[in-house]
Amino acid sequence: MSETATPTASYLTQEAFDRLKAELDQLSGEGRTEIAKKIEAARDEGDLKENGGYHAAKEEQGKMEARIRQLTQLLDNAIVGEAPADNGVVAPGMVVTVEMFGDDVEFLLGSREISDGDDLEVYSEKSPLGAAINGKKIGDTATYSAPNGKKIEVTIKAAKPHVP
Repeated sequence: MSETATPTASYLTQEAFDRLKAELDQLSGEGRTEIAKKIEAARDEGDLKENGGYHAAKEEQGKMEARIRQLTQLLDNAIVGEAPADNGVVAPGMVVTVEMFGDDVEFLLGSREISDGDDLEVYSEKSPLGAAINGKKIGDTATYSAPNGKKIEVTIKAAKPHVP
């Protein structure tokens, strides 16, 4: 008996949702029109087997369609909310600092789509680390299982709302 996987929801700020919706609208409208014109122009050049422009345009079309599918799924399953409260409690949309193995590690908890191009490492709230620290307060300790099965303990050092 097979089960159908249901996509899980991701937290997005209203700003990130709006930015991604605008990208989706551009890709699925104007973007599709532009790539269709490129493919048609390249096709008019003749033999498709040796037509580099045609193959490049088809590859670009494939990448664009994959991004459209990714954005559609993300936006259809997004939980849109305000930036989390600056109360020291770990939640999606926060930049979190934890002490791990004696070092401080800083990352954004949530979807990489809310990072808006900054260089922060991003961990999903559904990842083992993200799930273990979600809802914890500064000073709390959490333990999670690494992919190799080892238990890893982290201490929450800071949690601030992400400001793009």
